Amino acid sequence: MRPEAVEPVAGGEPSAPESGAAEDLLSTSRAGSLAIRGGALRLGAFLGGTVVSVVAAAVLFRYLGVVRTGRYTTALALGAVVTGFTDLGLTTVGIRELAVLEGSKRTEFARDLLGIRLVLTSIGVAAITLFAFFAYGSLLGFGVLIAGAGVLVQNTQVTLALPLLATLRLGLVALLELIRQVSNALFIVALVLAGAGLLPLLGTVAFASVLALIPTARIVRTSIPLIPAFGVSRWRALVGPVLTYSIAVAASTLYFRIALVLVSVMTSSHELGYFSASYRVVEGLIVIPGLLVGGAFPIFARAARDDMERLAYAIARVFEVACILGVWVSLAVAVGAPFAIRVIGGAHFAPAAKVLAVQGIAVGAMFVGVVWGYGLLSLHLHRVILLFNTSLLVLVTVLVVALIPLDGAQGAAIGVATAESIGAIAGLITLARHRAELRPRLRVLPRVVVAAALGATPALATGLPDIVRVVLATIIYGAVVIALKAPPAELYDAVTPKRLRRAG
Repeated sequence: MRPEAVEPVAGGEPSAPESGAAEDLLSTSRAGSLAIRGGALRLGAFLGGTVVSVVAAAVLFRYLGVVRTGRYTTALALGAVVTGFTDLGLTTVGIRELAVLEGSKRTEFARDLLGIRLVLTSIGVAAITLFAFFAYGSLLGFGVLIAGAGVLVQNTQVTLALPLLATLRLGLVALLELIRQVSNALFIVALVLAGAGLLPLLGTVAFASVLALIPTARIVRTSIPLIPAFGVSRWRALVGPVLTYSIAVAASTLYFRIALVLVSVMTSSHELGYFSASYRVVEGLIVIPGLLVGGAFPIFARAARDDMERLAYAIARVFEVACILGVWVSLAVAVGAPFAIRVIGGAHFAPAAKVLAVQGIAVGAMFVGVVWGYGLLSLHLHRVILLFNTSLLVLVTVLVVALIPLDGAQGAAIGVATAESIGAIAGLITLARHRAELRPRLRVLPRVVVAAALGATPALATGLPDIVRVVLATIIYGAVVIALKAPPAELYDAVTPKRLRRAG
């Protein structure tokens, strides 16, 4: 469960918005279609940026080699931990409050939110840098410091973009995310061609985030202030109501990263390099569930406040879509892992293909787990989520520590996949235990199982190129899913042009 928290700023029940287009929109049937199309736009932009990033990663990994790739990925992973630990659930708090507050209250909240994100991120970067110096030495210590600077700029850009998310202007958000991804990839390729060392390469995130920050500031400057505020007393009122969930957010950031850190200290540099190549792919894939399901979260939150029947309906439909897409991602990763690793790292990273194939299961399970997480968040069950996330973190740590000595990087991947699969099942049980009426029908499960079994048959055709097998698996899986009528009707309605819907 990785979604952010939604909570009133000053405690108690969420305040009803005074007025505004965002409120009107989220209360209408149009919100669902906009969320689906907006999520699709963000996914499309992300996939486009990922293609460019994969090309850059292929150039980078060949340039760095197995050992330096492990160091590079470890530095970025530690920087990502800072993002998770310093978010404190404030991202979604910002989305909700910016959607409902008006006038001076909205201005004050926006300035406080920006100020607290800057301070917390700076403290987090300093702490993780000290850890890196003591744990890994001066080279990686400076590397983490540089990567942390990128995290600081990126968090600032993300915070300024929250008004766009709050008003479902997801197309603009998609464009800004694409700018950051493509810029980062281009900087990496340019530095590799220039023969740069490890430290300059770790600085590309900062430069790319600056290029996204500038247009973001220009777009939102008329709707929120760009100057942060540093009122500690107001910060306490802002953070206090979400403190429990903040710890849960911190725990959730470690799900995949704890495995990488454990591999880095328990295995050889080559095993770390193999796991790092797999992690690089998985790191991109785990963003997808949040992009798709996160677009529906404002609808979840509004329905939880106003209409529990609508919430149950929304969770059920989103679960069906998430299940279909999650199984497809697992299938595509399993079939295409050798191709992906060959593109990213070349022949030297070939053992990483088996690691990636196993981690694909974890990514697929995450699609479903995120749905239950957002459902629990919409009900403000923060303590439940804290217990759930910390339990899952302990589970994945125990499994990875136990399996690394048996099978190195592959053992770590099995541990992560097992923990995530258990989490997807336990999340449904947890949600249903607290709100039985929110338990969705599982009619989609046998249909996607049949589709996945048939879709996996191209994997047996060893004479075909890997990419061809992935395409065939996708076509077969999609055809069977459609033939069995697994997708909800709302999905067809959202993607069908208006003129065709009128004709129908």
